[in-house]
Formats: sequence, C-alpha cells, structure tokens
Amino acid sequence: MTETTPPQINQKLQIQTWWFTALLIAVNVGLFGWQILSGVNITDPTPVDAIAWGADFTPLTFTAEPERLFSSMFFHFGMIHLMLNMSALYVFGSVAEQLFGRSYYIGLYFLAGLMGSVLSSYLSIRDGYELLQHFDPNLLPRISAGASGAVMGLGAALTVVSLLLPLPQQRFWRDKKSLLMIMGINLVFGFTVSGINNAAHIGGMIMGALLASMWYFSQKTQNRGLFQMIALAIGMLLLAIFYWYCTVLSAGLNPLWHEILRQNQLSF
Repeated sequence: MTETTPPQINQKLQIQTWWFTALLIAVNVGLFGWQILSGVNITDPTPVDAIAWGADFTPLTFTAEPERLFSSMFFHFGMIHLMLNMSALYVFGSVAEQLFGRSYYIGLYFLAGLMGSVLSSYLSIRDGYELLQHFDPNLLPRISAGASGAVMGLGAALTVVSLLLPLPQQRFWRDKKSLLMIMGINLVFGFTVSGINNAAHIGGMIMGALLASMWYFSQKTQNRGLFQMIALAIGMLLLAIFYWYCTVLSAGLNPLWHEILRQNQLSF
C-alpha cells in the first residue's frame, strides 16, 4: 500500500462507511470555492483575506475571537495547501472513520485540530513576551490556518494503533512502516521548511495519539461506549486546561496585541 492509494481492506470501500470524511472534504472544498468566487487569490491569499475568512491570528484569537481556533481549520492558503490536506484527509480519514467508529472519529478529528491551534497560539504568546524585550520580526505573530493539525492527529492515531497488537475484531489498518515514514517526513519538513506551522502538526499528533491509545484500551473493556466517552471527555478537559492557561498567559500581552491590531487596522 502506498501513501496515495486508498486503503486495502477485506471489502469494497463504500462511501457510506466514511461519509463524514467525505463531508469534511466537501465543506473544505466548497468553502475554498466560495472564497475564490468572492475574490480571494487562488494561490496566495492576502493576510487580510485570511483573517476575514477565519484564520487564526493570536492577537485576535486571544482578545475577542476564540472561535478562530475552530474556523481556521476550514481555511487554506491556496489550492496546493488545500489539495495536500484533503488528499491526506481522504487517505487517513476513510480508514480512521471505520476503525474508531464515527462518533469517536469526529471527536478525535476536532479535538486534534483544536489542540493544534492552541499549541500554535501558545508559541505565539511565548514569542510575544520575547517581543516585549526586543523587537524581532521573526517573533511577530503569524496567521495560521488549515486542516493539517486535525489530519496529522488522524495520522498519529492510525500510527499508534498500527504499533500495537492487532485487536481480534480489527478489520481496518495501515502499514506501520508507511505511517511512520509519512509522519516522520511531515515532521522533518515542518522543522526545516519555512511557512509550515509545525506546532499545529505536533499539537494534533499529541491529541490523536492520546485518544487512539485510550480507544485501543477501550476495546478490551466490556463497556466500550462509556470508556470512549470518558476518553473524549479527558481530551476535552486537557484542551480546556491548556486553552485556559494560554488565556491567562496572554493577558499580559493585551497592550501589545492592541498595538499590533491598530497598526494593521484590524478591529475586535
């Protein structure tokens, strides 16, 4: 099985078994088409357009618009960015939705994406305090967006399951060597290529790996549904605590955030 081919399983892959993944792809593509029709550049959206369409910008996200942590998961910086994320979402999501079950899959996807957004914002907040000490253009907050945090969460989740002993009832899986190579390459690119928000990738991977581990052990319990609900609740609690910590940490940067927004003529 290669990175770009559909998963090989024991029965024909029917879209009704992964319709939520198809819906996510359709929503992302549909929103991108709407943006293009409204005048957004198809290859290189401007910062103003990105922010207008819900991209994550820490000075806005942590002063008045926390919903950007979510909306940023549905905006992409051009056609190539969209195609890379959607192809990966198909490859990972079409298997993960059937493996984990739709409800758990939905929770895992969004929690991984949100954790990626929060970790990315945390690094911007940390850089903000350094910016107060000395001006450095590299420390200015960046605009970030894309489904890659959530997608990398799915990849990490599948990787974790592939490394553990197969479950008796498990019918869907991916080759662990291929998964490790794909995830490793993505991390290396994130650390070495400018413009990639590796913090979002790592945040998504951490949440995806955690939830996949708890799902795996839930399969060995008699009350799987309850265990999985608890697992998702733990993921939500960890996300909420981290978000609260970032909110408290960013409070001291409000004057800086206001000045950045004023200079860029952005409103709250």
